[in-house]
Amino acid sequence: MNFWTPQTGKMGDGWQYVYTANKIRGFKQTHQPSPWINDYGQFAIMPVVGKPEFDQDKRASWFSHKGEIAKAYYYKVYLAEHDVVTELTPTDRAAMFRFTFPENEHSYIVVDALDKGSYIKVIPEENKIIGYSTKNSGGVPDNFKNYFVIEFDKPFTYEATFADASLKEGAKEQTSDHVGAVIGFKTKKGEIVHAKVASSFISFDQAAINMKELGNDNFDTLVQKGKDVWNEHLSKIEVEGGDLDQYRTFYSCFYRSLLFPRKFYEINAQARWFITARIMVRYYPVICLPIPDSGIRSVVCSRS
Repeated sequence: MNFWTPQTGKMGDGWQYVYTANKIRGFKQTHQPSPWINDYGQFAIMPVVGKPEFDQDKRASWFSHKGEIAKAYYYKVYLAEHDVVTELTPTDRAAMFRFTFPENEHSYIVVDALDKGSYIKVIPEENKIIGYSTKNSGGVPDNFKNYFVIEFDKPFTYEATFADASLKEGAKEQTSDHVGAVIGFKTKKGEIVHAKVASSFISFDQAAINMKELGNDNFDTLVQKGKDVWNEHLSKIEVEGGDLDQYRTFYSCFYRSLLFPRKFYEINAQARWFITARIMVRYYPVICLPIPDSGIRSVVCSRS
């Protein structure tokens, strides 16, 4: 139902990740990453150290592709300016982050609900942040909201929220055009902080139910489960002949063909499905053909 991506582009930029960029502004939940029709319901998470910088330019960090691993089921990058390693792995409606911090008295995580109408609330007694984003580019209902719940495994020693360009320390709740939260803690060198994230187009309660997809699994177990799911789907087509670059091209295209259409329903506590989109997309059978002049001699397809 959701995708996650490192964000190099500015808020609202349809080119949300550009390979030639050298700074990351956050890690964004996205649904329709497109420079054509843009996105909807997005929000971002970003670790920082030193100062509780929430502005998307000031919090941005330099990164190198040498310190980056990108797979369908796992992402990892070293944020050089904050000396933080960020990893994430998703399920259908949830995700888990693993942040490895340096030794610092002032380590923070920024949650940005973006502009065009948003809400945020910090619940320190539960190590939790909730909020919603209404950001969209049209084609959604009038009451559209993407509700999110984020749970951390480390108590907060700092809490603040921001509304538009103003940071308010100690303020736990904000509603405005553009809001977000900053939570912080003291960290030791190499200390790991996890964040569980889930979202829903229905309600906060449904987002909490969606978070159960993570179960009691640790981060590495979720990575392996994600790898198994993608291997199951990508192994439905086997190719022969060609060189390594052609294999990479073929399976990269195959991967992209599996991104849409996607699951657009949520399962409530009674195990009933609720459609969360107004437009239903029909699945059609896949027709597999060899690519002309690709060097690939045959393609074997199967459907389960």
